[in-house]
Amino acid sequence: MFSNLTTVVKNLLIANVIFFIGSQLIPQVAYTYLPAFYPDSPHFYIWQVITYMFMHADFGHIFFNMFSLIIFGPILEQTLGSKRFINFYLVCGLGALLLHFSVDALRVFQATGTLFPYRTGQVITGVDEIYLSPILGASGSVFGILLGFAYLYPNMRLMLLFPPIPIKAKYLVGGLIVIELYMVITKSGGNIAHMAHIGGALFAYLMMKLWGIRKGY
Repeated sequence: MFSNLTTVVKNLLIANVIFFIGSQLIPQVAYTYLPAFYPDSPHFYIWQVITYMFMHADFGHIFFNMFSLIIFGPILEQTLGSKRFINFYLVCGLGALLLHFSVDALRVFQATGTLFPYRTGQVITGVDEIYLSPILGASGSVFGILLGFAYLYPNMRLMLLFPPIPIKAKYLVGGLIVIELYMVITKSGGNIAHMAHIGGALFAYLMMKLWGIRKGY
């Protein structure tokens, strides 16, 4: 598996592992300054729009993201080329954050009448969790990779782990996106940033169209 890793995928894997190990060694610093807080939060720093993609909450979080990156990333990198692939990965991550923050901004506006109540000295009520709970993880970029893979190779058969049955890429990824939409609509799924997952997939689709890449059949 690891012997087939492409250059960018390998470097992304290394970077994520380094960030994870570092976050376990100095958690108070890492989880204060590197995840992405809402832009109006006093904990927000501009570099977080990039560093949040390399932070993970626990081993399970990073394992599933890196497993997906290892499985689907090399094929996509070989198809797009390394330069396009890293741009694709980062834009999907930024798009995921943009959609997540847009939903947060709407909630803040509905509760306070402004997008930036903290900056203007207003009392923040009803949206405290938005200011205190950051977003972190490579999931937005990973969902972008999944969408890109299904876009290029929709009929490639993949083997599920549970249950161990074959399924075409377009059905697997389509099913995952439907589940994410359901989680958003029903407001279930705990602290998982489902809108970020959808945002990563959405920006992946937009980039494929912008680059004029033909959809696979």
